[in-house]
Amino acid sequence: MKALFAGLGSIGTRHLKNLAQLAGARGLPLEVHALRSGKKGPLPADTAALVQREAAGLDALDDRYDLAFLTNPTALHAETLGRLKGRAGCWFIEKPIFDAPGPSLETLGLDTASGQKAYVAAPMRWCGVMQALKKELPALAPYSVRAICSSYLPDWRPGVDYRTVYSARRALGGGVGIDLIHEWDYLADLFGLPLETACFAGKYSQLEIDSDDLAIYIARYPTLLAELHLDYFGRGYRRTLELFCQEGTAIADFGAGTLTLPNGRVRHCEEPLNQRYLREMDYFLDYALTGQGTSVNCPETALRVLSLSLGLG
Repeated sequence: MKALFAGLGSIGTRHLKNLAQLAGARGLPLEVHALRSGKKGPLPADTAALVQREAAGLDALDDRYDLAFLTNPTALHAETLGRLKGRAGCWFIEKPIFDAPGPSLETLGLDTASGQKAYVAAPMRWCGVMQALKKELPALAPYSVRAICSSYLPDWRPGVDYRTVYSARRALGGGVGIDLIHEWDYLADLFGLPLETACFAGKYSQLEIDSDDLAIYIARYPTLLAELHLDYFGRGYRRTLELFCQEGTAIADFGAGTLTLPNGRVRHCEEPLNQRYLREMDYFLDYALTGQGTSVNCPETALRVLSLSLGLG
């Protein structure tokens, strides 16, 4: 099995290590090539040990790969996909798919008609709390839901000046709407696409950034209303989904790893963070290599979710 990684930053390295682990467990031989700019210097030794070839340009790559991982900065996704069109049996595209909804999936060969297999990352779908919630959801039948993701951007990357990272810079795809697209992704996964939405977003705090640090949405579905709050300035980490139901309120607390049901029963789903990424990679290998089924998060769906997160409806 031959895999290409376009970008090997922190998330690319995580996916590479998980791929190597699962390929080994399945008895699949793995050869990895990496397309890198080299601007960040040499790879750490443990990462370099998993890579058989590094390339600065397309000429040093093979013509075809079984798997290709798009894990470079979001602002470069469309360009990279265009340059590598036709070289991958199956794409794993890090979220969000783009930083704006402009690129044509047809031009990039990612539309359904092209037959190109592709999955856009959605790790929160694979966390223990979400897995438990999906099992309980049919019986809950909520008529209102409220989601929030609130945290303090300067605390995200210890030892790194928050003003220098992509989250702080609109031109690099920063801003809560895109950065915290997980929330819209899981809402769309749980309830489908809304009938209509309203969004208010902007820069409101004293953080030294030029991207949106607050976005608030209201969405109307056939049987429920949804509220969503995203911010970069909450001093206490909070990532929850409340579901208001006839029998009471269910609370999925993704930070604590718990699901509290309307009857007060608490399901404990605490687990290491990487467990969700391992589940996701396990799914991706099944989808990519068996030739069966359709992508649970295809580019068309990811593009519609991106429009929602940007307040474009």
